[in-house]
This record gives sequence, structure tokens and C-alpha cells, in this order.
Amino acid sequence: MKSKKKSFELKTTQIIGLGFAILILAGSILLSLPIASVDGTATSYINALFTATTSSCVTGLVTVVTGEHWSLFGQVVILVMIQMGGLGVVSFTTFLLMIAGKRIQLKQRMLIQEAYGFDTLTGMVRMVRKMICGTLVVEGIGALLYMFVYIPRYGLAKGIWVSVFMAVSAFCNAGMDLMGADSMMPYVTHPLMNLVTMGLIVIGGLGFFVWWDLAAALRRVCREKMSLRQSVRKLSLHSKLVLCVTAILIFGGALIFFLLEFNNPETMGNLSFGGKIWASIFQSVTLRTAGFASIDQGKLHTGSLLLGCVLMFIGGSPGGTAGGIKTVTITLLAFAVIATIVGREDVELGHRRVSMDTVMKGTCVILLQVFFLVISTFALCCLESDIPFIQVLYETFSALGTVGLTMGITEGLSVAGKLVLIASMYFGRLGPITMAVILNVNGNKKKVHRRLPDGKVFV
Repeated sequence: MKSKKKSFELKTTQIIGLGFAILILAGSILLSLPIASVDGTATSYINALFTATTSSCVTGLVTVVTGEHWSLFGQVVILVMIQMGGLGVVSFTTFLLMIAGKRIQLKQRMLIQEAYGFDTLTGMVRMVRKMICGTLVVEGIGALLYMFVYIPRYGLAKGIWVSVFMAVSAFCNAGMDLMGADSMMPYVTHPLMNLVTMGLIVIGGLGFFVWWDLAAALRRVCREKMSLRQSVRKLSLHSKLVLCVTAILIFGGALIFFLLEFNNPETMGNLSFGGKIWASIFQSVTLRTAGFASIDQGKLHTGSLLLGCVLMFIGGSPGGTAGGIKTVTITLLAFAVIATIVGREDVELGHRRVSMDTVMKGTCVILLQVFFLVISTFALCCLESDIPFIQVLYETFSALGTVGLTMGITEGLSVAGKLVLIASMYFGRLGPITMAVILNVNGNKKKVHRRLPDGKVFV
């Protein structure tokens, strides 16, 4: 009698998690080579691993100054990891196969479908092609605009390279640059730098689904001569929700920062009125997982730091390059609370009923994110007991939200502290539910449908 062996097959989420792990490992090995540093000496592996993780997970926390420590070879490695991390391992690998002329098999199409949550296999390859092309076009425009600033400052060759690096990093919400330790601070009131950087951050954070919806709306206006209002009404519920919540978070956050930091001489108190507006909007935008700093984060008032933690926790939108629990998730939870208070059985959003399965997933995302946030903060507090709690809290929010802003403690962390942040960045990039499924190696692929008798509990 032949014994039947169970075939071990990785789930989509496990393939994604493994792909990011391989990318980080390969990048860390390359960055630890002497050729990767400016002075030609080998970088300590913990710093190479940290840099590979922050690049692949598009976070931006660094233990060494990117523009000063890494050679051109090291910078190219970092840029490739940022691009792959921002687009996602699945999409980037598919694109490479397409360039090589390889046929995309059914299994690979199913992997793309599951990775992006589509309900059909039709047009998967075309979708990836549009995603990559759209990304390259937006990054290319951003790089061209940056050249007006960087070429006069650095010269032609270096100016082009710094512009390309900055455009990719901003679009992918990575927050890494080659300008030195001051990052965007010298450009705090520079209109072009602020507009281009914020534009790339927001476009990357909206998500590819919203891109296509807005492109379709534009086609309706141009080709079908439909009015702008009618075209906007035809946007999907998801796109309307993302655009509305994104605008509220950006301008609401900017207003609060403006009021809190208006008279703070160590952040933007000495700026002109217009400069304070630029600094406030940029701070609100960059906190939602971008990581560029135009004001010193270590000099912010406590209220501003707590608001920053909230924005880092929320992050960007589904299907984009940003991290966090996502704008849609926090909105669903808010409307679930409203439904409970007013006594509705269903969660209603935009005159539509949201399925309980979606609400439960959103709740799961938030609770898991809070759980890992508490664990990371507790571990870092124990390992770095000499660092004030608010600085540790800001750092862990930044790592889990893949933001990259810091109050200046990253470089001085112990090896164990850096490992905690590495784990936090990896978890934050994959997301709570993805990470939970990865850990559930032997879990069932199908849902378990059962209904037990009601049990009485009190809340």
C-alpha cells in the first residue's frame, strides 16, 4: 500500500513574504561588500541588513547617511530595492519575465490576481504592464522636474542621478535621498521641491486602482464630452472614499500642525506665513508613509508628535506604495462604530451596504497592527531604556507604518534594537493579515463555514 504524501504548496501571501525576505537578504549581502561604501571598506552586516530592509520595505529609517556612506554601486542597489519594494515583488518579477519574452503561465496569473485582490483572471498581464508603465511615466516626469533644482546644484551627471533617485524614492514613499543628513530641510519653503515631492508621494499613495478609475473619468470627459461632475459621479465607491479621506487627512493634519507649531522657533516659528503653510502641508503629507523631513522631527511639540503617530498609523491607500492600516480600513471602522451607535444592522457607506466580511477584515488589520505596535514598543523600551518613551513610540510607529521619520535615535540603537526595527519594517510592509497568513503555514486555504448556537456575553 502506497503512502500518500501531502504536497507542500506555498500560499500567495507566503510567496510574497518569501520574495521580500530574499530581496532583503540579497541586498544586504551586496551592501556589505567594500565596493558598496564610499571609503571602500566593508559595512557592518547589521547596518547593511538594516539598509536593505528599509529600502525593500520602502521605509526610510537609516543607520548611516545614504548620500554620504554609500558609493554609486551601493546607491544603485538601494534604488533597485526601493523600486522592487514599492511595486511589489510579484509585479516586478512578472515585468522582468515580460521583458525577457517569457510567457506568463496560469499559475503566475493567479498569483497576480490573489496579490491584488482581483476577482477575475482576465487582463492580469495587461494590468501589470499598465502599472509599470504608469509608474515609470510618473517617476520620469518627477525626475525631470527635480533636475531644475539638482543640476544647478550638483552638475549635470550627479544632478540627473540625484533627481532619478529622489523621484523613485518619493513615488515609492521610501523617504530616502542623497542630499545628506538634512534631507528636505534646506528646501522647506521651495515651491517646486515641495509640490513635486508631495505630488509624487500622494500619487504613489493613492493606489493603482484609483489611478485607473481617474484615467477612465478623464477619458469620459475628453472623448465622450461628459461633464466633470457626471464623470466624477461614475467613480467607484473605493475611489471616492480614498480621494475624500486622503484630502481630509492632508489638509486636516496640515491645519493642526500649523496651529501647534506656529510659534515653535525650533521647527517653523521663524518661517514666513507662506513658509509655515508649506511646512505644515509637507509634514502632513510626508507622515503618511513617505518619510522626507523638511523640519526637525526631534524639535516638534508633544501634541504634534502624537498627531504624527496617528497619521503614520493610518498611512496611505490600498493598492499603492504606502504603508499603514490604510485610509479605507480606518473609514470602515469609523462607519461600523456609527452603525452600532445608531442601531443599524449593516455598515452603510455611500448609500451601499458593506459586507460584514470586509468589516471583519478591517477590524483584524487594526487589532493586529496595534498588537505588533505594542510588542515592538515594549521590546524597544526594554532594550533601549535610556531613550525617552515618546522617541521610542515615534520610532516604532514610523517603522511599522513604513514611514521613515525619526527623532534622531536610529543611528544610536543597539544591534538588538535595530533588529526589532528590522522586524517591524518587514511586518509593516507586508501588512497584518498577510503576516498572519504567512505564519499559518498549515492553515486551511478555504473558509470554514459553520454556525454555532448563540452564547450570551456582556460588553
